[in-house]
Amino acid sequence: MKHTLLSLSILFLFELSATAQNPANRYTVSGYVREKGSQEALIGVNVYLPGTSTGTTTNTYGFYSLTLPAQDSVTLAFSFVGYESVQETRALRRNSELNILLTPGRLLSEVTVTGNRTSEEKVSESARMSTIDVPINQIKKIPAFLGEKDVLKVLQLMPGVQKGSEGSTGIYVRGGGPDQNLVIMDDAVVYNANHLFGFFSVFNGDALKSVELIKGGFPARYGGRLSSVIEMNMKEGNKEKLHGEGGIGLIASRLTLEGPIQKGKSSFLISGRRTYLDLLARPLIRAESKGEAMAGYFFYDLNAKVNYDFGRKDKVYLSGYFGRDKFFARETPKKEQSDKTSAGLFWGNGTGTLRWNHLFSEKLFSNASLIFSNYTFQIFSDQESTRRTGADLETETFQLRYNSGIRDFSVKYDLDYYPNPKHSVRFGVQTTHHKFTPSAIVLKDTEAEQFRTEVDAIRVQESGVYAEDTWKPTDRWRVNAGFRLSHFQHKAVNYFRPEPRLSTAFILKPDFSVKASYALMNQYVHLLSNTGIGLPTDLWVPTTDRIKPQQSQQLAAGFAKDFTKAGSLFRNLTLTVEGYYKTMKNIINYREGASFLLIDDPESANKVRWEDNVTAGKGWSYGGEFLLQKKVGRFSGWLGYTLSWTQWQFPELNFGKKFFPRYDRRHDISVVGIYELSPRITLSGTWVYGTGNALTVPLAEYASGPHQPNRTRFNNLFLYSPTVNDYSAKNSFRAEPYHRMDFGIQFHKKKRHHERTWEFSVYNLYNRRNPFFYSLENKSGEKPGAPSTTVLKRYSVFPVVPSFSYNFKF
Repeated sequence: MKHTLLSLSILFLFELSATAQNPANRYTVSGYVREKGSQEALIGVNVYLPGTSTGTTTNTYGFYSLTLPAQDSVTLAFSFVGYESVQETRALRRNSELNILLTPGRLLSEVTVTGNRTSEEKVSESARMSTIDVPINQIKKIPAFLGEKDVLKVLQLMPGVQKGSEGSTGIYVRGGGPDQNLVIMDDAVVYNANHLFGFFSVFNGDALKSVELIKGGFPARYGGRLSSVIEMNMKEGNKEKLHGEGGIGLIASRLTLEGPIQKGKSSFLISGRRTYLDLLARPLIRAESKGEAMAGYFFYDLNAKVNYDFGRKDKVYLSGYFGRDKFFARETPKKEQSDKTSAGLFWGNGTGTLRWNHLFSEKLFSNASLIFSNYTFQIFSDQESTRRTGADLETETFQLRYNSGIRDFSVKYDLDYYPNPKHSVRFGVQTTHHKFTPSAIVLKDTEAEQFRTEVDAIRVQESGVYAEDTWKPTDRWRVNAGFRLSHFQHKAVNYFRPEPRLSTAFILKPDFSVKASYALMNQYVHLLSNTGIGLPTDLWVPTTDRIKPQQSQQLAAGFAKDFTKAGSLFRNLTLTVEGYYKTMKNIINYREGASFLLIDDPESANKVRWEDNVTAGKGWSYGGEFLLQKKVGRFSGWLGYTLSWTQWQFPELNFGKKFFPRYDRRHDISVVGIYELSPRITLSGTWVYGTGNALTVPLAEYASGPHQPNRTRFNNLFLYSPTVNDYSAKNSFRAEPYHRMDFGIQFHKKKRHHERTWEFSVYNLYNRRNPFFYSLENKSGEKPGAPSTTVLKRYSVFPVVPSFSYNFKF
């Protein structure tokens, strides 16, 4: 209630300010910029006066506002990557509405430079730094693993972003873990963004409109994570006509439909994807089984969105995502006396967002959101044994159910205020009710005492209020300053944490600027992981009276250069070079030997709290990043390089000494190229190189018990003292470097009513055997009687992997 009254009070004051500060000689032009042919709102369109530094950009909903001196004739230019630029001239003698439709343009020809501007806002003229956006059209042209286009795998190709293990979608930004990334889609948090145990992400590119990655210099409107923000917005749906696109690949197919509900006023979008690995494997499984058996794995996801335009001032959006992964196995032997078994592993996300846009005036835009997010994980194992005892059949059962998850309900209210061309102000409030279930176990065993063990759900409240201003004090200075106050409540424990933010740019000369930023971030949710890969078995847990919030401070500096000179070899290239230093404290990790399962025995399970299994520590990360990027033209792509160091320190790990986390990577290089050979043929390729992961491997092994020459392997494992490994310091071993090349070619053809694309790609073109994991193994001597030796053996997962897919649009 207090938050609501505060928002209304601020709104009232800004409305009075907007009225009082609008002298007769200044008027406001405002409106929406949409895509011609679909009415899709366009985010980040550059709106400016040609030949000047006066301008603004559209917000998340395509709205802009620009206040200018009164004049008989004013010309506004509208430009955006991949669209034809538009200029509109009109008299400015009163406040007016100007809505613009931009036509998608062809990327085969270079964009004409008009008024010393390119088709997008110059990187050198923006106060923001450490921010990367990749056009969806470009993502769809990059070679993909098994033909599945993946947003997160494209972001892994950016400097400052480390990938996890081979083929996975893990994201590690500037030394942070996978839990330190705020992944949001239409304002809703997605907690586990992985399908197929991390090999694919849950994001279907056909349903997305924009993707933005922020690595530092975070605007004050974002909070709750330490390392990055990955913000994605779904398409709204075509308001003019029915449109569809889809594809058929080796392991999955997808279909997206969008169209008007009421032409020009409302629209819908529905997009689905499903893999069919279970259907392909089913005949093989049945052929090998002696009874009735079924096993398999599949995932599916569904995106949906509807919206209604009530007029100039009000618009409503309802969007959602639902996805599941299921791994299962069942066997029912035909014999009367037998064991029936079934087991499975399920996990999935569900989100829902209801948003209401309201335009209070030409200068004040608001958005109110109701948000739901749910992540669940479940393991189950059932066994039924039937045995004959005399004339009777006795049945014994064993059942295990393990569940964990997190569920959120959020309310969010944001205001965008445009007092004049020098200021763009945002402020708002958000509160989220979290329900954590770190572990819930149900166990039933007829051979032992039946018992039920369940850890109580943890309910907490997380809130934040923020204000930020994008300010142009002079023609050369650009500033984004903000402040966020975050709050977290767990039972009687309250944390209030201030979070100042600042990003600034100074334009030394046209197209060249130096930048610096500072951000303090707090994180109140944690991910417990034994692997660091981001598997579904990892647990989300909250800050408590025993576990403090994570906190980071990051300082970054660098320069940005735009190459816009006509006829130049480097035309339409952008170059950014940045260095950063980040400290982290209160990051948590499992103690040595701890497990995510809290089941020890019936007597002690209820007494064990997850806090008993963790230890808190601190971390440091620093380095430099280089990015040369080109988004338009027949040839596009980027070259990225990262030089970085990351260290962690925990009092109860590695004897309290500093160590490198697994995904610390000294050097990381990525090269991405896309070439439009002709309107019908597109070539693309990527090459990546990275320093090997930091691992803990045994240096030697020895038997701790007496020598038993006649013991069997079973006795060795269970009756006598086992072999003991002698380990070095934590993560002191470096795996071999990782490198790989991918190649793809697309064949396009436009038919009368549709367009089809055949795509052929090759993952790991030159068959590099990259390390996936290492193990110690015994190797027999070359001569009879020679003693065996212990060797460290490398295992690889993916050799050359060709794939093809068929894609269509109508």
